[in-house]
Amino acid sequence: MYSNQTSDSNSDPYLSGQLLIAMPGMRDERFYKTVIYMCAHTEEGAMGLVLNQVMDSLSFPDLLEQLGIDEGNAGEAVPIHFGGPVEAGRGFVLHSSEYLQDATLEVEDGVALTATVDILKAIARGYGPRRSLLALG
Repeated sequence: MYSNQTSDSNSDPYLSGQLLIAMPGMRDERFYKTVIYMCAHTEEGAMGLVLNQVMDSLSFPDLLEQLGIDEGNAGEAVPIHFGGPVEAGRGFVLHSSEYLQDATLEVEDGVALTATVDILKAIARGYGPRRSLLALG
């Protein structure tokens, strides 16, 4: 994996807010040709989301129906991404930071992460974050 961290940022050994890009020779199928956004990275561990793999098998309205959430204004235009192989049944929304809840993690300036059903309801009803990426896993 390649990090976009520059040599000027060597004072912080952690990669929160950075992109990891799989090198062409990556042999691990779970990460082959992936771009991963590092949401959290500390000495205790790391958490990132795959940004460039959209799931064709599930639509946003179908996900809302499975969760018992009224579709509201939700359209087919909200893609669901494969976020990674670790927590396949868990959903995450990477989004602009003007939308905050108590459970929201502010990753860096302008970028936040929320993993609650409430943000899905807000997106479905048209009052969620201005920009968002929904990922499962």
